[in-house]
Amino acid sequence: MKISFAEPEAPRSGAVAVGVWEEGALTPAARRLDEATEGAVGRALAASPRFQGKKDRVLTILAPPRLGVSRILLAGLGKPAAADAKLLQDLGGSLVAQLDAAGEAEATVLIDIADNAQIGRTEGAAQVAFGASLRAYRFDKYKTKLKPEQKPSLLRLTVMTEGAAAAKRAFKPLKRAAEAIAFARDLVAEPANVLYPETLAAEAKTLEEVGVEVEILDERRMRELGMNALLGVAQGSARPPRLVVMQWHGAGRDGKAKGPLAFVGKGVTFDTGGISIKPAAGMWDMKWDMAGSAVVIGLMRLLAARKAGVDAVGVVGLVENMPGGNAQRPGDIVRSMSGQTIEVLNTDAEGRLVLADALWYCQDRFKPKLMVDLATLTGAVSVALGNKCAGLFANDDRLAERLIEAGKATGELLWRLPLADSYDRDIDSDAADVKNISADRAAGSIIGAQFLQRFVNGVPWAHLDIAAMTWSKKDTATVPKGATAFGLRLLDRFVADHYEKE
Repeated sequence: MKISFAEPEAPRSGAVAVGVWEEGALTPAARRLDEATEGAVGRALAASPRFQGKKDRVLTILAPPRLGVSRILLAGLGKPAAADAKLLQDLGGSLVAQLDAAGEAEATVLIDIADNAQIGRTEGAAQVAFGASLRAYRFDKYKTKLKPEQKPSLLRLTVMTEGAAAAKRAFKPLKRAAEAIAFARDLVAEPANVLYPETLAAEAKTLEEVGVEVEILDERRMRELGMNALLGVAQGSARPPRLVVMQWHGAGRDGKAKGPLAFVGKGVTFDTGGISIKPAAGMWDMKWDMAGSAVVIGLMRLLAARKAGVDAVGVVGLVENMPGGNAQRPGDIVRSMSGQTIEVLNTDAEGRLVLADALWYCQDRFKPKLMVDLATLTGAVSVALGNKCAGLFANDDRLAERLIEAGKATGELLWRLPLADSYDRDIDSDAADVKNISADRAAGSIIGAQFLQRFVNGVPWAHLDIAAMTWSKKDTATVPKGATAFGLRLLDRFVADHYEKE
């Protein structure tokens, strides 16, 4: 779908969308359209008492033939003072979904922003376009017999606003963000026979095209480094593991850098559970157990594409967890890169083993000012929080507060859960330094985070358990059903708000 910006004028083809504030108050564009239709907009509102201009509501009416447009969409904007970036993103996404379902090929959006809104007219127009871009995403490359009505119909979307050239400039970084999000969503959506450690590492290698330095550590190199926790997970698979290191140098090489920001991702490209095998029902979903790594790769791509003024490093551990003849057994003890020994009581608690070595490697080599890891770590987090927000654990209050703030700003919400010595004692092992699960099922997400904390070596650190947020079972305003790339917008905002200004 092609998105463009233009100065306001009367649309002459396709569909047209205008805004309506709460209580049915027409925006200037809607009033002009009401006049052009000789009161048809007002009559439609009067005949639809349940539509009161509340946000997330859209009323569609057929346009009078003499206008030359096919239909008019009246988009609820809610209260003027509450209009913000997220509302306008959701509006853009919802309009694209409705227009596409209606079979429209082209459409124009005229959304006037109130003077007391939380966002200006230029930025508001860019955010509408951003939401439209996010919702227009599709992953249908393997469908060979799409019917005409199943194919996307909306080919052109024009956002009309005063100061169209400025809106186009404001949209440029948002367009890069949408492209990075689509890239990450594609990675998560790929089946495991196509995307496995070697091919996912190759996808990360493409970031060199935008200026990211990329290294790929193979099995031999990881063995030399003592990454036996990660290697133990991979040993049952015919697919060899990889560790990918990505560096973006955006702060300049003047020797004043205090250490990079570090982002670490779990990349289990398929998780059968290993010898502690999962039930068959739903196991196909485990192709997205690498979503944390996809978000880190997408974030590094975005930071480079928009020339972010920071130094950042991304580290992703890539493995496939299979129950082969050489697979790790429950009760095995491995020595991690940190030197700590781990008793593996459940081979389906494998993501924390991968991250143990990836986190230690990252802090040991790069001495970062902070580390944030993302992982589809536990099913328990969905029991605790549902699919409305991801679990956040942190050893640093300021870091946690900044991440929560960025989550609220982008709509990728986080809820902080506790870490405490009393939980940590639950993973003390009788036979090794630590065991990878506790004795019972209680506090499963906390136990996973407590395990990871043993491998951060005191660096300010946060762990995002995104297991419940990685895959959407239904369409939302800006996320079609499927892969979400949850965390990418959040972390980009986190970086932009707090570290590019240092």
